[in-house]
Amino acid sequence: MSEMEEGTTRAFSTFRVLNGDSNIVERDQLFRNMAQLYSYVSDRCDDEQVAQYDEVLCQLAELVESEARAHVAKLLAPLDRAPGNVVVKLANDTIEVAQPLLEFSNVLSDDDLIEIIANQSEAHRVAIAGRPLVPERVGDAIVEHGEAPSVHRLVRNANAELGQNAIGRLVERAASDAEMAADLRGRGDIDWKSLGGQINLVGDKVMETIAAIDPKIDPVTVGKVSAVVYNRMRNRAGFSSQDWKVAYNQVKALADRRQLDERALVRFARFGYGHHTAAALTMLLHVGPEVFVKWLAMQDYVAITVALRALGIQPDLFEAMIASMPWRDLPTAADLANVRRRYEALSKDEAVGIFELWRTHAFRRRQPNEEAAGAA
Repeated sequence: MSEMEEGTTRAFSTFRVLNGDSNIVERDQLFRNMAQLYSYVSDRCDDEQVAQYDEVLCQLAELVESEARAHVAKLLAPLDRAPGNVVVKLANDTIEVAQPLLEFSNVLSDDDLIEIIANQSEAHRVAIAGRPLVPERVGDAIVEHGEAPSVHRLVRNANAELGQNAIGRLVERAASDAEMAADLRGRGDIDWKSLGGQINLVGDKVMETIAAIDPKIDPVTVGKVSAVVYNRMRNRAGFSSQDWKVAYNQVKALADRRQLDERALVRFARFGYGHHTAAALTMLLHVGPEVFVKWLAMQDYVAITVALRALGIQPDLFEAMIASMPWRDLPTAADLANVRRRYEALSKDEAVGIFELWRTHAFRRRQPNEEAAGAA
C-alpha cells in the first residue's frame, strides 16, 4: 500500500471512530489533518478519492469551530484541484473563513462567485472584487449588488473586466460620487466616446459626468456615437494553456458536485466559455484532455461533430458550442453552417458506433513495447 493510501486509510478510520460523543478538539484536529493530508496528495488523487475527501470534509465542517474552518480554507485556497462541495461550503461561510477562497481559489466558478455576491455580505463582495482576475459577469454582479467598498475595489482592480452594463451603472454612480469618477478616470480600457452613445438615455447629469471624467469629449458628439462601449477587444480564437488549466479544474469541481449536465453546457456556450466547454466535453466523453486539445489544434470539426452527436447534444446547442470553443482559428459563418448540416445528417446510432470504434483503437494508450516497436 502506498504512503498516500495508508494516510488516507488512517484518516478515514479515525473519522469512523468519532461519534457524537467525541470532543470538539478531536474533531477540529481531524478536520485540519484531513485537509493537510489532501493538500499533500491532491495532484495524485483520482475522482473517487477526491469525492471521499469532499464528503468527509463537508461533514466535519458542520462539527468544528470557525477557527478550524478558516485554517482549512487557507489550505484549500491555492490548490488547483480541491473538493468542490467543501470549497463552495467554506466560501459561503463567514468572511473570516471564506476570504482566502474568495480571493484566490480557482475552483470557484463564475456562477459560484455570482451566487455568493448576491447572497452573502459586502465583505464577501470586497474579497471577490480583488481577485487576480474578475470576469465580466462577476464584475456585473458586484456592480449590481455591491456597496461602495466592493464597487470601488472592483474599479481599481486593473484585472477586472468591466462590461457595457457595469460601465453604464458606474458612470451613473459617478454623477454623485467624485471618488468613483476618479477611479473611472484611471481606467485605460474604457472608450469614453463610444460609451456616451450607449448611455445617453440616462440624462444630462451622466453626460456631464463623462465630460468631467474626460474633458476632451464633446457632449454633443458623444451623444451621436452608438458603437461599442469600450475598445478592449477579446481574442476569442486560440487555445490558452493557462485558461485550460483553470477551466478544467473548475469543471472538475462542478462534476464533483454532480452539476456537470446539459444546463452547464448551455451556460458555457451562452457566455462564450470556450475552454470550459471543451473541458466539460472531455469529461462527458471520457477521453483524455490531450485528445480533445489535439482536435481543437487541428480544427478537426469531423471528430467533434461525431463526438457531440454521440452524446445526443441538440443541434442549436451543438452550433453554439462549436462557435465558442478555443479553436486554432475562429470558425467562419460558412464553417458553422457546413458543420451543422453534417451534424444533422448524422444519426446518433451512427455517431456512437464511429466514436466507440475510435475509442477502441485511436484513443487507447500505446503500451511501452508498442512504442518501442513503432520507434524501431
